[in-house]
Amino acid sequence: MHEYMIISLFCDVDDFCNNFEFKSNDNLLKITGKRFPKSRLSLSEIITIVVYFHKSKYRTFKHYYINFIQKSNRNWFNLVSYNRFIELMQNSLMIMIIFLQSKCMGKLTGVSFIDSTPICVCDNRRIIKHRVFKEVAKRGKTSTGYKFGFKLHLIINHLGEILACKLTTANVDDRSPVMSLSSNLKGKIYGDKGYISRKLSSLLKEKGINLITKVKKNMKEQLLSSFDKLMLKKRALIESVNDQLKNIMMIEHTRHRSKANFCVNLIAGLIAYSRQPQKPNIDINYCGRLFYSLNFVELTLY
Repeated sequence: MHEYMIISLFCDVDDFCNNFEFKSNDNLLKITGKRFPKSRLSLSEIITIVVYFHKSKYRTFKHYYINFIQKSNRNWFNLVSYNRFIELMQNSLMIMIIFLQSKCMGKLTGVSFIDSTPICVCDNRRIIKHRVFKEVAKRGKTSTGYKFGFKLHLIINHLGEILACKLTTANVDDRSPVMSLSSNLKGKIYGDKGYISRKLSSLLKEKGINLITKVKKNMKEQLLSSFDKLMLKKRALIESVNDQLKNIMMIEHTRHRSKANFCVNLIAGLIAYSRQPQKPNIDINYCGRLFYSLNFVELTLY
């Protein structure tokens, strides 16, 4: 089974890399002079190995590369040493970001969910000794306490597909990146109480987006349709997506030794999640039938 998944992933990545390289060659300046040695491991192979790690059952990339790639699948790739591969991983970051944005995003359905999840880079007790992200990562407060690192902002549809994502430092307000995240969206976006803002709601309405959130205890109840109330209860869908990204795709761990490889690990995890056949989802047809039945009951009682 894993052989078919590796072949399918490699074919998609290789086609994209060849097409990207063909289109970008005309726009790039030809550099003459000193040439650096070219690796025998192609960019498509690097991306395939990195992304498939997040689909494997290995918890550390070193054990995965040495025990699975070098031993079990040595004939599939033009392999290099583990230390050399770690150096080559950084070269794939730009292509992986473009591949994620152009080939892995979901379709617009009119029903979207927004949330953020912390990406910790070290334990709070080791913040003073931490060096890799010392000048980049920040400390921010979440519902479970203070976290040191970054924050991943996500928008998904009801099928569990990622529509937009953005990485910020942990001290950034959840409402700050909403406008840039929703630039290509339409319909309704459901969020938690952290997205309550009259100014943000009015700006999104001008773009044809209706932001719907729960209200705080000291706020007046807002008039919502039965369907919107039902979708707010289904907002836990995006929590399931965040849980899979962090616990199955392992986009969060504290063993990073460089900023570039941290980004590669994060993007590879998002690509791996987008390619899995079964994602957390909501049966929108069932919700629609339930919505009409609730409306019928309300009209009957009235």
